[in-house]
Amino acid sequence: MRLAGVRWRAEVSTARLDGVGYRVVRPRRPIRTAALAEYRYGADLALDKAAAVDLPVAWWLAARSPHSLIHLPLRSGGALDLVLLHHSLGFRVSSWKRLRSRLSPPAVSTVTLPRRPFPVFGRADHERFFHQDFRDHLRYAFAADTLFLIGSRRAYELAAENVRALAEDGPAHLAGETHVCAEIGLGPWKPHHRRNPAAMLHVHLTGGPAAAPRRSASDR
Repeated sequence: MRLAGVRWRAEVSTARLDGVGYRVVRPRRPIRTAALAEYRYGADLALDKAAAVDLPVAWWLAARSPHSLIHLPLRSGGALDLVLLHHSLGFRVSSWKRLRSRLSPPAVSTVTLPRRPFPVFGRADHERFFHQDFRDHLRYAFAADTLFLIGSRRAYELAAENVRALAEDGPAHLAGETHVCAEIGLGPWKPHHRRNPAAMLHVHLTGGPAAAPRRSASDR
């Protein structure tokens, strides 16, 4: 499915927390065919081809909406939710549960993706990811049964090709492959970085409704 011109029905709620106003954007249509779980190398997100379109739309919004939290409710069957936000918002993820409880009744809106939602970067742009002075990393945190992805517009756009290709090209590849996935790096690759060590968001496409991956005791 081509993403150009995709129309995505959304619900927009607002709330104030500690004197700061926030806007939370969610899909109008419940996402019942995706599952997200933490595992030893980061997080694993399973999507069917319908849910695979929700992710790049949320990705595009997070890159371009620095004052919003983009919330994909996925917590069916013990899975985690996913929230994407711009780092300039300065949101403390430990406040997520309180913010959720104060949200206003939602207003319905429609998001329409442009003809080219994401820029195309060259090899040199991606190689800078490994430089010591590179700052546009996507970072992550877990709180209140939710995975948070946090970064600048450039951080989201540098990783966008992975989610675009999965949505647009993945279903065709799935017909002849047993595993179609994207791996998105989270955090700088620094040894012994204990506070927020580098991890991976592994996103894979399924042929049917997604189920949360099982976690062994060593994964928890």
